[in-house]
Amino acid sequence: MAKLQVAIDLLTTEDAIALATKVAPYIDIIELGTPLIKSEGLSVITAMKEAFPDKKVFADFKTADAGALEAEMAFKAGADYITILGAVDDATIAGAVSKAKEYNRGVVVDTIGVADRVKRAQEVSKLGVEFVELHAGLDEQAKPGYSIQVLIDEATSAGVPVSIAGGVSLDSIDRVKKSGAVVAVAGGAIYGAEDPAAAAKALKEALTA
Repeated sequence: MAKLQVAIDLLTTEDAIALATKVAPYIDIIELGTPLIKSEGLSVITAMKEAFPDKKVFADFKTADAGALEAEMAFKAGADYITILGAVDDATIAGAVSKAKEYNRGVVVDTIGVADRVKRAQEVSKLGVEFVELHAGLDEQAKPGYSIQVLIDEATSAGVPVSIAGGVSLDSIDRVKKSGAVVAVAGGAIYGAEDPAAAAKALKEALTA
C-alpha cells in the first residue's frame, strides 16, 4: 500500500512542527523541504524526529556532491531518508547508500531537472536506493501546460519503486495510487489547505481505499 508523505516547505521549525502536529495522524513520512533545512539547519531534523519518533523523517537535502558526508550529517541528526540529486555522478549516490547501510536508513534519488526520469530511475535503483522520486519542482509546475499525468505515466512504466511529487492532490491521488508509486508526496495540497488535517485525511483515505 502506498504511503503518504507531506512535504513541508515552511521556513521555521515552529511552523513545521505545528503543521506536522495537525497532519501526523494521516501521514507516514514527514518531509522537511530544502528551504526549511537551509533556513533552520540540521536542528530542524532533530526537532522533528524527537516530536514524531514513530514517523519517518525525510530530509530533502538535494545533495549534489559529498554524498557520504551529507548522508551521515542527515542520519546523525535523526533523518530516516536523505535525497540525492539524480543528475549527479553515480559515485555520489553510492557514497550516500554506503552510509545509509551503516545507519540502517535510506537514500532517495530526486529526479528534479533530469531529462529522462524513467531511464535515470532504472539506473540508480541498481545502486541500492530505497526509492526514486519522480519530481516536478515548484518552478516546473508553475509553467503553462504542466500536468502531473506526465509523472503518473512515468511511474507506471518505470518498473522500479518510485514516489510521485509534483502537484499531488485529491483530483490526482487515485491515478497516483493506480500508477504503482510506493509513496505519494503532497505539499501545497496539504499546507496550502484551509484545514490541513482534513486535507491530509482525505488524501490518506483515497490512498488506502
